[in-house]
Amino acid sequence: MDDEIDRARDKSYVKNVKPRTEGQKGLMDAMSDYALTLAIGPAGTGKTYLAISAAVEALENNQIDRIVLSRPAMEAGESIGFLPGDMHEKMAPYLRPLYDALGDRLGGKRVRQYMEDGTIEIAPIGFMRGRTLNNAFIVVDEAQNCTYQQLKMLLSRLGWNSTMVITGDPDQSDLLPGMSGLAMVADKLDPLENIAVVRLKQADIVRHPLVADMLQVL
Repeated sequence: MDDEIDRARDKSYVKNVKPRTEGQKGLMDAMSDYALTLAIGPAGTGKTYLAISAAVEALENNQIDRIVLSRPAMEAGESIGFLPGDMHEKMAPYLRPLYDALGDRLGGKRVRQYMEDGTIEIAPIGFMRGRTLNNAFIVVDEAQNCTYQQLKMLLSRLGWNSTMVITGDPDQSDLLPGMSGLAMVADKLDPLENIAVVRLKQADIVRHPLVADMLQVL
């Protein structure tokens, strides 16, 4: 964990994040206006980065007390027991994108401080069971690797004065066919007025242009 945070220690952090596409603007507006947002779309559309940016902004504006980031540990559930080290060390390879985004927004030193005092918590999906998260901004990343029951459990964690953003790409699930619950959950929640389901498209990919071209044919 420390190595991932230290990568951003001396890096000047990004103070302002602006959308680069219409889809990204829609996502940023949704996260500001809704307590629950599902960001669905292909890799490279900025789902995770924008969600964490919104979480950091809410924290810095004193709208919440803490940030909770959660991600499936491995493609087949929470099987991290065979990996060496404590929970943070076991999870580190899966959490690198979250560390990168946090470092860009806060700088490595502040990320370390917030993680040490509990202001930022990063945990596997399984550690979310039985909790109610009040006054928090919760980001569930790579949700295409969650089952329907896992997502249902996560949605019930949303507490008072909290915001939850669930990100993922149903087309890139590592689970066995039919096990991912993200697409089904998004379809069921889409008609609800108080929940935002933002569907990003190939045109919203902001990585190297070849990424969009490859994803269209792969």
